[in-house]
Amino acid sequence: MDLLDWVAADINPRNVEDTGRKGLSVESALRCAILKQCRQLTYGDLVFCLMDSASCQNFARLSMEWFPKKSVLQGCISAITDVTWERVNQRLLHSAQQARVEKGEMLRIDSTVTDSPIHEPSDSTLLWDSVRVLVRLLQQAEELASGTTVNEYPNHRRVAKK
Repeated sequence: MDLLDWVAADINPRNVEDTGRKGLSVESALRCAILKQCRQLTYGDLVFCLMDSASCQNFARLSMEWFPKKSVLQGCISAITDVTWERVNQRLLHSAQQARVEKGEMLRIDSTVTDSPIHEPSDSTLLWDSVRVLVRLLQQAEELASGTTVNEYPNHRRVAKK
């Protein structure tokens, strides 16, 4: 099967010894990655899901007495490259087109959240931002009216800032 060969090429280059505890198979790693993505789980939630749900264990082809740890899942799943994921998605789409389930004409994507320098909004910052914008808009309206004075409005920027 091509899918497992592609994933094995990504996972196996890590220097793994033949001795020690039995690790996660390539098929199980791929199935766990699919389960994680479909259910949008964190690695910790994936471990709990695999321990708690017999259907998840069966899907991932795990034995009933062994469950991978979070670090094992993260190491194996994160080793799968974006090129491999693209090939897996293309194969899946081709299979769906042959089965006439999906035409593949529309693309839906999921984005990843990244840290940004934007401050987290709190009640006071939201109030300050809204008052600041309202005062600016009222000043622009007064300029556009040129000659006509807009009703006097109280400027609460100082109070809102506190």
